[in-house]
Amino acid sequence: MTDEPLPEALSAEINAVLDDAGVHSDRRLVMRMLRTAILLGEDGADRLDLKIASAALAEMRDAFRLFAPFRGASKVTVFGSARTRQDDPLYLQARDVAAVLAQDGWMVVTGAGPGIMQAAAEGAGPERSLGVSIRLPFEEKANGLVAGQDHVVAMKYFFTRKLMLIKESRGFICLPGGFGTLDEMFELLTLQQTGKAEPMPIVLLDEPGGTFWHGLRRFIDQELAPAGVISEGDFDRVVITDSVEAARDEITGFWRNYDSLRWIGDELVLRLRIAPTDAEIADLNERFASMIASGSITRAEPRQPEIADGDLLELPRLALHLEQRQVGNLFRLIGAINQLPSAAPAR
Repeated sequence: MTDEPLPEALSAEINAVLDDAGVHSDRRLVMRMLRTAILLGEDGADRLDLKIASAALAEMRDAFRLFAPFRGASKVTVFGSARTRQDDPLYLQARDVAAVLAQDGWMVVTGAGPGIMQAAAEGAGPERSLGVSIRLPFEEKANGLVAGQDHVVAMKYFFTRKLMLIKESRGFICLPGGFGTLDEMFELLTLQQTGKAEPMPIVLLDEPGGTFWHGLRRFIDQELAPAGVISEGDFDRVVITDSVEAARDEITGFWRNYDSLRWIGDELVLRLRIAPTDAEIADLNERFASMIASGSITRAEPRQPEIADGDLLELPRLALHLEQRQVGNLFRLIGAINQLPSAAPAR
């Protein structure tokens, strides 16, 4: 990403416009967006390119405004087929898992369409449902469970829609579906495998006795892993189940003790709910030595960038220098932290 400077006079005019608009918070970022728009014009960008950039930015603004009032609420995104009928056992699974998570205080995010998306919104209830729909010429509009509550935003582009379905959530449940559902599931796996997204719980939920996801696991174990295009165990980060309760426990249990992480240079800082004992830290160092590039897992105080941002300063911390090739396996360390005897009960 380049930050080409604008002429001083033009920068002064833009600053004057921002003053008139009352834009003061994160002003440098707003300036960067305006500068990029001007540079696109200077580049003589194709009209279609400009339409894509303009529509994407407008759609993201609409979605940010939708989610803003619920920023403090834990959210789970439910993916699945728009073609699932209401009498299908999968519909009931989606409805029931959304219902139990809503009872635990979670909000449910869906693609706002029919099928599995409607089932999840139905289970969570309109007050605890948010929808990010896609405008297609041949599919139904957003289901009334979210549309009627103004809890929905419509997108033109799939890439902006996927961003918003993933960005705000702290857990994901995928039910059997077609190309779109599989695309969303593999996007989640790719983001976590590459470290582009923080570790999150991912559940592949089937109907009771269903085999849909087991077929996918066989393909991964028998074709992808032996070919060397993924690492052994890459698919272990997901939980395959036909149990609503097991799905709920995986989503909520992931946050039993782990809260969040932050990179400070090449140091990884993990924020926890309950501080582990010395013996527990020693055990973590022994079990996860292969993940550590240098030093060891140690207790940590908030680092200076965290202090400057007021970033969860009250939480206890562990710090380590992670071997970069192990970033995709962070969920294993987090799982161990959540199972420590000192950890708090699941939320």
